[in-house]
Amino acid sequence: MSKRFTARTVATAAVLALTATGLGVPANAGPSNSRTFTVVAEDGVATDTAVAAIRAAGGTVVSRSDEVGMFQVSSDRADFAARATAAPTLIGAAEQKAIGRKPKLDRVEQEHLLAAAGARAGAAGAAKKGAKLDPLDDKLWGLEMIRADKARKIEPGDRRVTVGVLDTGVDASNPDIAPNFNWSLSRNFAPDLVDVDGPCEVPSCLDPVGTDDGGHGTHVAGTIGAAANGFGLSGVAPNVSLVELKGGQDSGYFFLDPVVNALVHAGRSGIDVVNMSFYVDPWLYNCTANPADSPEDQAEQRAIIKAMKRALVFAHNKGVTLVGALGNNNEDLGAPRTDVSSPDYGADPYPRPIDNESCWDLPTEGPHVIGVSSVGPSGKKSDFSNYGTEQISVAAPGGWFRDGFGTDTFRTDANMILSTYPKHVLQEEESVDADGNIVPGFENSVFKQCKANGECGYYTYLQGTSMASPHAAGVAALIVSRHGKAQGRTGFGMSPDQVEQHLYRTAAEHACPEPRLQQYRNEGRDETYDAYCAGGVNFNGFYGYGIVDAYAAVKTPLKPNARP
Repeated sequence: MSKRFTARTVATAAVLALTATGLGVPANAGPSNSRTFTVVAEDGVATDTAVAAIRAAGGTVVSRSDEVGMFQVSSDRADFAARATAAPTLIGAAEQKAIGRKPKLDRVEQEHLLAAAGARAGAAGAAKKGAKLDPLDDKLWGLEMIRADKARKIEPGDRRVTVGVLDTGVDASNPDIAPNFNWSLSRNFAPDLVDVDGPCEVPSCLDPVGTDDGGHGTHVAGTIGAAANGFGLSGVAPNVSLVELKGGQDSGYFFLDPVVNALVHAGRSGIDVVNMSFYVDPWLYNCTANPADSPEDQAEQRAIIKAMKRALVFAHNKGVTLVGALGNNNEDLGAPRTDVSSPDYGADPYPRPIDNESCWDLPTEGPHVIGVSSVGPSGKKSDFSNYGTEQISVAAPGGWFRDGFGTDTFRTDANMILSTYPKHVLQEEESVDADGNIVPGFENSVFKQCKANGECGYYTYLQGTSMASPHAAGVAALIVSRHGKAQGRTGFGMSPDQVEQHLYRTAAEHACPEPRLQQYRNEGRDETYDAYCAGGVNFNGFYGYGIVDAYAAVKTPLKPNARP
């Protein structure tokens, strides 16, 4: 998986914001600056017992999450992590660390902007056009591929159905997002951290809900549910409600604390679907006991694994359908390569042989997560997309800049996914000027739509499994809208197990390519991108149960005796 395939990365950190009574640090604590940790208790350990163990190790509980047995802890002991790991009632401690800043452009998602300017000039391309619904929908080949344009004639989505965008935020000022944005349920769980985000924009360092300083979350949200309002473009499920679950820092990094906060909030609040496009840093794979790792690093990874799995199970048990990007590391997740990129901060990376039985790529390999691979306009697996029969569930349009070799669409922006994007982020990326106008040379990758009253929306192309996942999340939302039932006095929803089953049953089956060993030499990729497609037509490592099909999902009745 690419180090930054989504809102770029997830770093280890602390947990939920439920204030607990602070406990004093022992007077004999070694001299050191106070640091913040996530501490995870062993299974079955009572909260009071875990707090006592944290205190004995030299920590002060700052906040806690009883639902998942995690604690945010501060300590000025240099040896706190080792002492916590040694406690029999605690799994381990993961330290929150400053990890630097994200690169200006993402190597996978913004490949088109990294391409040579000369090669891109005038290359609008002509990827397969979707049916024109809103003005820019003719550029959304993904809507046609999954038949979302036909699906909305039957079911455009139910306003009662809520889709959480666990990402960098959502720009609710975009005219395509505003009509569907749910202010009451949206939350920001990721306060700005000066060490990684730079100066805070507001005194509290907690950016207002409805903003996005990363851009990635707004792009995801538009694909899921941009309004079909005759303006800009429309999403897969244009009538559902979009909920901002800001789990990413402005810099593009994610920490465990806001991610878990978001998942627990989703479960408590009755959110129907959550889209997740991230993985847990600093380890590409979190392993329970990798011999290449130090004992302290092993304990940290065990804590991350336990915390993420508990949070995912909690959300699922509360009725949340979980959808996740499979990753952009062009790797079979069932036969992982040696990890040479971890840890990606805090220390130099080193080779880590990965045991598939004891190492996880989270959250996509976590419990109850629907893993989504990426395909380009041709239906071919995107060269960057992860795959494999062990973890894949379905495939969806994620874009592929290099699709269409031998045609005039090869290496064109139109092969990617167009969606909503914040103006100020485009300005920071220097594709929109200070006056809000598109900079010459970017006319094929950035679009601006304005209303008569001067209100404007901005749109750009990205690619990645992060763009595929929201297509699947949008179909899941349509399934709940079409087949869900009233629950209790005021609720409405559908069992996530049943949503998952119906999504799989109605996906468009897609056989493996022949030959099964897919190579990308024509696209300029070396042998590390070679991918073998195992499995049959019904299920295989490139497409899972098939490419999601919105029309079939809303037209096909639920399986008899299925419970919503």
